[in-house]
Amino acid sequence: RDLTDISLLKCFIHLRYVDLSDNKLQDLSPLNSLTHLLWLKVDGNLLTSACMQVLPYLQIISFAHNHIKYMEGITHPRLVNLSLKGNKIQTALGLGHGQLFSLQILELRGNKLESTAGFNLPKLKSLYLAQNTIRRLEGLEGLEQLTTLHLRDNKLETLDGFCSSMKCLQYLNLRNNGISNLQEVEKLQVLPMLQALVLLDNPCSDESSYRLEVLVLLPHLQRLDKELVEEDERADANQIRQKRQEEEK
Repeated sequence: RDLTDISLLKCFIHLRYVDLSDNKLQDLSPLNSLTHLLWLKVDGNLLTSACMQVLPYLQIISFAHNHIKYMEGITHPRLVNLSLKGNKIQTALGLGHGQLFSLQILELRGNKLESTAGFNLPKLKSLYLAQNTIRRLEGLEGLEQLTTLHLRDNKLETLDGFCSSMKCLQYLNLRNNGISNLQEVEKLQVLPMLQALVLLDNPCSDESSYRLEVLVLLPHLQRLDKELVEEDERADANQIRQKRQEEEK
């Protein structure tokens, strides 16, 4: 509706659900009065910051497709689901400062992140980082409850940075990065629960024995590139692995 001013909302202190998408808002300060707010959607505005006063009951926020560059000032203690996709965020440092105790889903697709540093979110279960320019995986050791990690369409050439503390990670999407050496996949052995891996559109996926070599390195995978691992594939991979182990003795 091309709204630029929402000061009228200050009066409605008991509002719980607010959708202000597709306007021309640059200032959300009138919402600081809405201390009962549970759900807020402000997609497609002109916001340059996500900073707001703490809203004690807020559980879901979507700031998608604004002009936000920084993540400071998001400190709502009951926030479970946060979307900042399609902004201009370059770093996750400053996110929450230990305030986002409840955050489980974080959507940051289509930003300008170059690194994964800063995601110190102990309850996080799903992290969506596709379509950034990430070259370095770092600071992931605190994501102990993470089950899903999307890194499609980034600039990764190595898989350093994964660690054994990520003991719940089950799904990892690395499609369309720059991973050329299949030995990089060996670094994923530190992920004890990894069941589904996507490596399509990486240079390494063009190798003739690509699928078999991945299964040799990661015998517990249930799905590779969206396709279930067949029993005969698994048997072939096990045979190759055993043969190589014997040769190393």
